[in-house]
Amino acid sequence: MNINEFSKGRELFFIMEIPSRNPVQKILMGPGPSTVDPRILRAMSEPTIGHLDPDFLKIMNECMEMLRVVFNTRNQLTMPMSGTGSSGMETTFVNILEPGDKVVIGVKGVFGMRMVDMAKRCGAQVIEVKAPWGKPLDPADVRKALSENPGVKFFADVHAETSTGVLQPLKELSDICKEYDVMYLADTVTSLGGVPVDIDDNGVDLAFSGTQKCLSCPPGLAPVTFSERAYKVLQERKTKVQSWYLDLTMIAQYWGQERVYHHTAPINMIYAFHETMRIILEEGLENRYARHKKNHGALVAGLEAMGLKLIVDKEYRLPPLTTVYAPEGVNEAEVRKQLMEQYRMEIGGGLGDFKGKAWRIGLMGYASTQANVILVLTALGNILEGMGQKIDKMGALEAAQGVYRA
Repeated sequence: MNINEFSKGRELFFIMEIPSRNPVQKILMGPGPSTVDPRILRAMSEPTIGHLDPDFLKIMNECMEMLRVVFNTRNQLTMPMSGTGSSGMETTFVNILEPGDKVVIGVKGVFGMRMVDMAKRCGAQVIEVKAPWGKPLDPADVRKALSENPGVKFFADVHAETSTGVLQPLKELSDICKEYDVMYLADTVTSLGGVPVDIDDNGVDLAFSGTQKCLSCPPGLAPVTFSERAYKVLQERKTKVQSWYLDLTMIAQYWGQERVYHHTAPINMIYAFHETMRIILEEGLENRYARHKKNHGALVAGLEAMGLKLIVDKEYRLPPLTTVYAPEGVNEAEVRKQLMEQYRMEIGGGLGDFKGKAWRIGLMGYASTQANVILVLTALGNILEGMGQKIDKMGALEAAQGVYRA
């Protein structure tokens, strides 16, 4: 933007070149955001109406009903919060925790570390249960932490760790929480809509997610769900919720029958969320999970046939997000740069222990397609071959196609 400033008399004038905006469509196959379904973009362009308009209140009710189906829960306190996935995380923490509360948190990547930070900001005493990056938590370590620390308010862990591609089984950990009468909180940001979360069946008391991953909606909302037990804890807290904006003691009145104004809802993002839920239910949850699993399987088969090494053990791999080591001696950032320049394709780089060593390849929601699997394998093969790597490109494609033919 070029702005020339000059004064004339006592007035100040600006002559400026009006900036342009013309973002080019990219293939988003990183850790998020994922490519947005065109139906959702069209929904966002619908007329903005008032946040207390009867038509909008009906849309809100339908959003909650459909979200319960996707979460697989009967929890009444289930809604999309204003803000991205991290606002969902913060919602669960600030509404339940009070100063001095004791919590146990699983740390096996970036987002476990973020939960520790949030809990400490709430004034909680934090006990960390750690696992190496790329590995799931050991249930025995969780049991040990709970047995040695009586009075824990909840145990929190990341169901789908976006920084490593690990999918942590929920049921075994929730059973341990039940043994010690401790609530269970799960981060489902990269799992909701891509793999089963089954909140009620898995005994999860608190969960949050984000719209920009497997829901294929723009970032801006954070679905949350609170069990009756968690809601009771919220209602009986002794101190005010530390965040006014995320205070569910007030927001629940807006999303509930009372419809008491709290803040202006992001109307058009709610339209987008409504359409997202419709798309998921039209496809069917089981069909959606099967699609993510098959495309993940084809991608993994292709990467391994190419000679690349996967980071996560097979039984703990997260279908919507695959982590793979870059070949020795290859500048992984340069590969991502060439993918963007030559193919308009985005994949993610490694974080933490994997920074500069690995890629994170997303197959989330609308972007989880056979066409994208074949394209990323072809593009990676071409670029690596151009860097002097011995890559079996045809073998990779044949391995992927073998999964689809099975």
